[in-house]
Amino acid sequence: MTGLFSRQFVLAVWLIISLTTISSANAAVRRYKWEVKYEYKSQDCVKKLVLTINGKTPGPTITATRGDTIIVQLKNSLLTENVAIHWHGIRQIGTPWADGTEGVTQCPILAGDTFTYQFVVDRAGTYLYHAHYGMQREAGLYGSIRVALRDGESEPFFYDYDRSIILNDWYHKSAYEQATGLSSIPFQWVGEPQSLLIQGKGKFDCNSSNLGSDICNASNPECSPYVIIFVPGKTYRLRIGSLTALSALSFEIEGHNMTVVEADGHYVDPFVVKNLFIYSGETYSVIVKADQDPSRNYWAVSKIVGRASNTTNALAVINYYPNHPKRSPPTISPAGPKWNDTEARRKQSLSIRSHPNFIHSPPQTSDRVIVLLNTQNEINGIRRWSVNNVSFSLPHTPYLIALKERLGHSFDQTPPPDGYDSKNYDIFKAQDNANATSSNSIYRLKFNTTVDLILQNAQTMNKNKNDSETHPWHLHGHDFWVLGYGEGKFNKSTDPQKYNLVNPIMKNTVPVHPFGWTALRFRADNPGTWAFHCHIESHFYMGMGIVLEEGIEKVGKLPSSIMGCGDTKGYRRP
Repeated sequence: MTGLFSRQFVLAVWLIISLTTISSANAAVRRYKWEVKYEYKSQDCVKKLVLTINGKTPGPTITATRGDTIIVQLKNSLLTENVAIHWHGIRQIGTPWADGTEGVTQCPILAGDTFTYQFVVDRAGTYLYHAHYGMQREAGLYGSIRVALRDGESEPFFYDYDRSIILNDWYHKSAYEQATGLSSIPFQWVGEPQSLLIQGKGKFDCNSSNLGSDICNASNPECSPYVIIFVPGKTYRLRIGSLTALSALSFEIEGHNMTVVEADGHYVDPFVVKNLFIYSGETYSVIVKADQDPSRNYWAVSKIVGRASNTTNALAVINYYPNHPKRSPPTISPAGPKWNDTEARRKQSLSIRSHPNFIHSPPQTSDRVIVLLNTQNEINGIRRWSVNNVSFSLPHTPYLIALKERLGHSFDQTPPPDGYDSKNYDIFKAQDNANATSSNSIYRLKFNTTVDLILQNAQTMNKNKNDSETHPWHLHGHDFWVLGYGEGKFNKSTDPQKYNLVNPIMKNTVPVHPFGWTALRFRADNPGTWAFHCHIESHFYMGMGIVLEEGIEKVGKLPSSIMGCGDTKGYRRP
């Protein structure tokens, strides 16, 4: 018996070692060496300074397999500007310092410095990366992350080819010019974008401006339409992400239906759309079959919705092989949906549910409910966006460092409010919000508890018309369950009874529609400090966000490379 036990023990140990070896062998280390610098580009035919990675915008696509380690060595060659890059949708489990959010998880990377990001991509899906310092994202510093399943794992849909597309809007003014206007008295709004881009390419009408041919050149190949090749009879997975600075978009492919199968890295109960509504920070995978007349090419169209914009639609070409890629489709491009059809957008939001075979059941109750009223305010004459009448501002010492190193004096210790005076506040009326304040205080969450976040939309300060904007909110470090959407004012007593607790989709970015509410639920189980903010660049700059802290005592030793600003100026840097 002793010999048999010994053999069984040895066999068990061998099996564990073998499985560990196999698991380790399946996980790769993927290294990237990037240089960030300004270059002149003509993405929409207008020449301007653009932030690039290795000379490109969008930057290189990160491709990996679930469980891989990503190492990005980033050199900041901007000369006079700091930088930080956020890995949008990557939860950073065990590496909160790699989230890339300046002021929250790290000090900025100084001009001339080199910084290394290292993290694990723990879940397959479609993700993004982009600048998270000031308003740099809209200057062109962004790209795609594509994480595949491991060998032997399968997805609940079939495709022959896999393509990534980033949709964006584009301004001719620099981010600094826009930021200065937003902080000025009188207030200077950024206005509508001059162009829309599909995978970094758009077309501004040079004849509509006084720009010379040396600045605006319609024949520049940099602004020729982006081309997606379709082989007749094949099936395509299009991974579509939006990183607009302002705009909500509709994306459609002329003559083709799209089947939505993934949202923010989670499988969707498939549904068919003619046009996909997508908000800044969201990612979707759609399945498209190349089943139309192969003798011609087709238009792909990106259009602004939710705002009365005069920005021209962006056009790409679906090139049916072997037609010439520069052969324009013989038809007029689709006009797209009405810009103000809020009901259609809300209907799509409600259609997104978890795939029946991939449901992550939410906790049936929550431990804490935080209602976040989205409002506009004026503080000392400066127009701001606020949450519960508190406009967010970043501290000089990042929260992660301040909390871990016990530098509590470096930010406001007064807890922000968990709600607002819902009984007396009229969300349909422009309010003066004279009691608004600015603060860098944060929400402290009890670790491993369940938290509900209720986004409540309301009227802006525009008293001349009904004006409630669509706000896409993005949560760092987590996915959340989308429990429901509603119109009007959220009712704490009755609306939770309507929550979808059966098959809600999990996401990291979600819209709150005009004069409506969106209910989210998540587990505070990822130690660190995490931003939750409107993904509209100017809105977050103007204070539309919060920061959540959870389990800070469980965070490991911080790398000194994230330090060097605020109260950490004396800390060692490598």
